Order: sequence, then C-alpha cells, then structure tokens
Amino acid sequence: MTLVTTTEMLQDAYQNNYAIGAFGAHNLEVIKAIIAGAEKEGVPVILQTTASTYKYVEMSYMIALAKAAAEQAKVPVALHLDHGESFKVVMECLRAGYTSVMIDGSHLPFEENIQLVKKVVEAANAINIPVEAELGTIGGVEDDLQVDEQNAFFTDPELAERFVKETGIQSFAPAFGTAHGKYKQEPKLQFELLEEIHRVTNLPLVMHGASGVSEASVRKSLQYGIAKVNFSTELKDLFAEQLRAFFLENPNENDPRKYFLPAREALIELVQQKIVMLQK
Repeated sequence: MTLVTTTEMLQDAYQNNYAIGAFGAHNLEVIKAIIAGAEKEGVPVILQTTASTYKYVEMSYMIALAKAAAEQAKVPVALHLDHGESFKVVMECLRAGYTSVMIDGSHLPFEENIQLVKKVVEAANAINIPVEAELGTIGGVEDDLQVDEQNAFFTDPELAERFVKETGIQSFAPAFGTAHGKYKQEPKLQFELLEEIHRVTNLPLVMHGASGVSEASVRKSLQYGIAKVNFSTELKDLFAEQLRAFFLENPNENDPRKYFLPAREALIELVQQKIVMLQK
C-alpha cells in the first residue's frame, strides 16, 4: 500500500484508548526494523524524521525509502515530520511527500506560535495532510533540538484550549513532564495536568520523549488522550550497542550485510515491545 496520513490511525487510537508508535527512522536498517516490528503485531506505524535526519539521508532518498517500505508493508505506514522548525521546512516536506507534519513554534510567544501554526494548517489541510503542534516546552536534546531543563515549562490548559481551537490542528503535543533524550531519573509525569488538557482540547494528544518512561506511566497516559507516542533515543542506543558488541566479537568483519543484521533484529524486538505496550 502507499503511504497514508496519520488522521484515521490517530482518531481510532484516541477513541479507543490506545496509541500509535512513532519511531525515529534514521536509515534503511532502522526503517526495515520498524516496519517488521509493526507487521509482527499487525498494527499501523509512523516513520518519523526530524529535518536533520532527512538532510543527512537527503530528501529524495528519504522519500524513496519510506514509499518503498509502505508499498511492501502489510500494515498502514505514515511518514511524519517531527519538530519542523519553520514554515519553509514544513513546506519542503509537504512538497516531497510527507503524509503528516509537526510545526514546532513552542519557542515563540503564544500569539506568534498561533499565527505560525495557522499558516501551516492552512497549507497542509489544502492537500489533506494533518498537522501536529506543541504548546509549552519539552526539555532535553533530540538531533539539533536542545532545550535546557530549566527552560522547559508545562502546558497551560486554558491556553491549550484556545490554541487548539484557533489553529485547527489535528493532534496536540503538550508538555507534562517528559523530555527528549536520556533521562537521569524516572520523570514525574503530571497526570492531573494531562487529564485537564485532554478534557479541554478533545484532540489526539502526543507524548514526546517516551524513551525511558516506564511502561506503567506510558500506559496510564493512554487514559488521558495520548494517541501517539514518540520513540527515538532507545532505538539509537540499542542499534549502537549491537554494533559495538558485534565488532568486539568480530573485529575483522567488514561486510555490512553481516554486522547490521543483529542490530536490525534487536530493533525489531524493541519495536514490538513498544507497540505491545501501547495497545489496550
């Protein structure tokens, strides 16, 4: 099948209290692992890239890889831009063939954030592509995105309600205690805040920075509108660990068809674990 949008998959997840896994897709091996894991569980999946990822891979290659993966997949596959930092970046992805985009204006003053998101929604909705946006600031490091923990702040439910209504977005990423990258300790998620945001927005919510959040916390969040959960750091960590372990045992091996295989197989299992965690 061809690449699909995230609209139907997120709406079904939201209405039925489960979530769709969105996995950082950094190269061919990772993409194949994500698809294989989703196929084993028989559920839709989201391939997710930041702008730095598609610039590294190059857009034409990124789109070709994603389309080839979707065409061969036995489950629906979407291609999502994570943390699009400008209107220009989002437009590049829409023109290239992304089927879901996030515009991240969370660093802007509230009114400017609204205006930027409205502009993206108008352009994306004209071609039936859904838009995700963020209010509040999620700390940590992800690719080129870096927010000091002391500069991160939670989402205000009253502002969230207005933000969602005025922008017309299809999914919303609130800041309620998660962070990008590695955690120094188990994060304290603000579930009462999440519940209030869920109540006033009535929209599929997105958990960023899920790598390292406990299974119990992730599953609890599904009660409060979380319908998309992002994973990236854990995939990168495991892939690197597997490569290091392989070369320690096989220091003279030079065939990528051999040294990438155990890393890919390990990622398939991890993707399956995360998908199972997100189900009802």
